[in-house]
Amino acid sequence: MTYDLLLTGAAQGDLAVRDGVIVAVGADLPRDARHVVDVSGRLLTPGLIDLHTHVGPGYWAIDPDPIAWYSGVTTWVDAGSAGAYTLAGLRRVAAEAAVRVPALLNISAIGLAGRTGENRDLANCDTALAIDTIQAHRDLIRGIKVRIDAEAVGVNGVEPLRRGLAAATTCGVPVMVHIGTAPPALDEVLDLLRPGDIVTHCASGIAAPLGPAVRAAAERGVLLDLGHGSGGFAFDVLEAQLDAGLRPNTISTDLHARSLHGPVFDLPTTMAKLLAVGVPLADVIAAVTENPARVLGLPGGTLRVGGPADFAIFEVRAEEFAVTDAHRQVRTSPVRLVNEATYVGGRLLTPRLPAPPAPWIPLTQAQHAALARREHHIRDLLATPLVDVDGLAEQFPRTNPRSS
Repeated sequence: MTYDLLLTGAAQGDLAVRDGVIVAVGADLPRDARHVVDVSGRLLTPGLIDLHTHVGPGYWAIDPDPIAWYSGVTTWVDAGSAGAYTLAGLRRVAAEAAVRVPALLNISAIGLAGRTGENRDLANCDTALAIDTIQAHRDLIRGIKVRIDAEAVGVNGVEPLRRGLAAATTCGVPVMVHIGTAPPALDEVLDLLRPGDIVTHCASGIAAPLGPAVRAAAERGVLLDLGHGSGGFAFDVLEAQLDAGLRPNTISTDLHARSLHGPVFDLPTTMAKLLAVGVPLADVIAAVTENPARVLGLPGGTLRVGGPADFAIFEVRAEEFAVTDAHRQVRTSPVRLVNEATYVGGRLLTPRLPAPPAPWIPLTQAQHAALARREHHIRDLLATPLVDVDGLAEQFPRTNPRSS
């Protein structure tokens, strides 16, 4: 019985893959495999699941594949980029991506075509249309996303959330709610949420969710998601929550065109921010694997037989790693997680170069300069011959070679 892939030397034992599925886990599995990869001394995790990303379409969109191969993220939950009117665009992204792209449908039918304001016209927040869209796309849609802050809703307060909750209740799916600048008041938002619903940007320095309503929501089963983003995470808020016995159920990036080049960068860097405030590594890994899988009923998140062969292999570098939040507060992680390989369905993701930032994305001069340096280094690397003469073989030897 030949395996397609065999990972050996992992703390969990050997893992064997056939047809994109884990078929055996145990000590000293037969080495009868097309590809054998020794992961001794490395951290093997299930493929990481990022519960809050924006991979298209619209203002915030990024291409996931050029980031996935070096970050270990195999499942990118698109959190509301598309509404009913724009879902076809997200379907194309999901179909073409090497990674998995489940979605949360934006209650606003226009989705995030622009920077904000999608809930200002309640005609776009059509509950019946959202229900019909979810029912017709159950293979793709796992929940509903509603952004509730002053810019997104205008004078409409929590009404878009009420409509999202009504659609979610009918369809039996959770709601993820974005919190930010009031009005509406944070307590008014939290009090509407049901067990299994998700508050993203749960350690926001802008929304500052530290009052009794946050504890009450968590105690009745509302889930807390980090949702870092460009402005959704503050170390001091997270530390106050941890001191109060509250911890994010899931760690997500809210990775998008404005946060990709900082302050987020990628999910392993975001994970290091939780390590920097004392969350144990095992809990951090659970918050990006089994926990998000459970929240949305996604495949993966574990290394059990019968699950998809989604893996991430990391070097755990025992070195101090300075990390920053959305407000330039700095903490230091005791270790750095460096991805060495990422597999989706048993297939190794190969390197891809990211596209340059869209012209509307604001970047500092330092970010522009760093991007220019990176482009120079890549160009120089690829323009340099791969090996010298000693690394070559004569592919088509002469039959009668002349003397040199």
